Amino acid sequence: MTDNNVFYGQTPPLKLFFLVAMPGAIGMLASSLYGLFDGIFVGNFLGKTAFAAVNLAFPFVAINFALSDLIGVGSSVPIAIALGRQDRKSANNYFTCACIIIVVMGAAMGLIFGLTAPYLMAAMGATGELAEFATQYLQVYAICSPVTTIVFAADNYLRICGKIKTSMVLNIAMSAIILLLELLFLLVFKWGIWASALATCIGMIVVTVISMAPFFTGRMTLKFCRPHFDVKLIQSMVVAGSPNFLSNIAGRLTAIVFNTVLLALGGEDAISVYGVIMYVNDIVQPLLYGVCDSLQPAIGYNYGARSPLRVKKLAVCIFAAGCMISLLAAALIFALPTQISLLFLSSPSAELKDMAGFAMRLFSATFLTRWFGFASQSYLTAINKSLFASILSTANALVLPMAFLGILWPLGLTGIWLNFGATAAVVAIASGAILYAQRKKLLPEKED
Repeated sequence: MTDNNVFYGQTPPLKLFFLVAMPGAIGMLASSLYGLFDGIFVGNFLGKTAFAAVNLAFPFVAINFALSDLIGVGSSVPIAIALGRQDRKSANNYFTCACIIIVVMGAAMGLIFGLTAPYLMAAMGATGELAEFATQYLQVYAICSPVTTIVFAADNYLRICGKIKTSMVLNIAMSAIILLLELLFLLVFKWGIWASALATCIGMIVVTVISMAPFFTGRMTLKFCRPHFDVKLIQSMVVAGSPNFLSNIAGRLTAIVFNTVLLALGGEDAISVYGVIMYVNDIVQPLLYGVCDSLQPAIGYNYGARSPLRVKKLAVCIFAAGCMISLLAAALIFALPTQISLLFLSSPSAELKDMAGFAMRLFSATFLTRWFGFASQSYLTAINKSLFASILSTANALVLPMAFLGILWPLGLTGIWLNFGATAAVVAIASGAILYAQRKKLLPEKED
């Protein structure tokens, strides 16, 4: 019996939760800190225009990574299920093909974004320094795209192989490298906004090389093999990765629309406040994602092994942990809105400070219900029920925000700050309805 069988198939569910989800949450939080520091350093060292430029450009950066995640997450689900069924040949083929696709896709998208960056910023209404800074930021990510976009897929593959602590350490190391390089580039060398993007890319490249090295030496559960591509394989990866992809891509498309509206309604100040909200969201979200995503291989493995009781207990862990994280986040954001905002806003005017504090308090209500929809989507993805997960992710990231943008339009900027909480509440209700309606089909049949 392999270590993977023992770890995911026999470890008591609650113990497995602490062994997997806690390091996963810490690792994901650590990996998200580079975004937090990026915002703090750019806002304080380079000024408000540079901070707004990052927020204009980053949705396009995230779209590029979302395309790679489509394959990275999409391959992880069938890999975990195949390992649960002891089908190592299929698992290795999924792994090999996915890595090739991610690198090729990263190169293609990097070329596209690198060439179109100036036109994308102009289309959003950015001019002058704002457009110039945003273009520089996006183009650095585009150049490095062939090597950086596989970093998050590599993290998934490490966790599938049971290398939970290795994943956590590498995520912490990546944030530390990026932090040090940002300080060096921005504070010591006094370089511009492009250096912030370069620091992040260098950190990702270093961690990518370290993460993938064990797979090339053949010392992992997953091994490279001669790839066998076919339509069914690619289709299964796309279907399994669709919920996560749709959530990411739709969320960034929504951010692009919101940035365009905010630029028209409130100028750079409104963009900056929205940027603060996005940075705070990108701290809480990785904690939720770390807990839920870290348990996906375990759930998928036991689903493939037809162990319904273990699947159910692991699902309970996801929902309970997600609830605790979200409620704590809501309380902290509501209690300290101005203090949190000032981390990103350098010498803000009284009007900007008041706008940020008011927006953050409204935004805090989002986490009262977001945990339920997020945990539901993660569980459905883990057991390969991609249709329902995709419905939830698309509703959460695009359909409902766009609907509420119209419904709440008479409220102006206040309507945008309320949009997040309203969307989360409706998604939670829809998630509960789906889980109740499909309750008999969401667990595997017992092994004969």
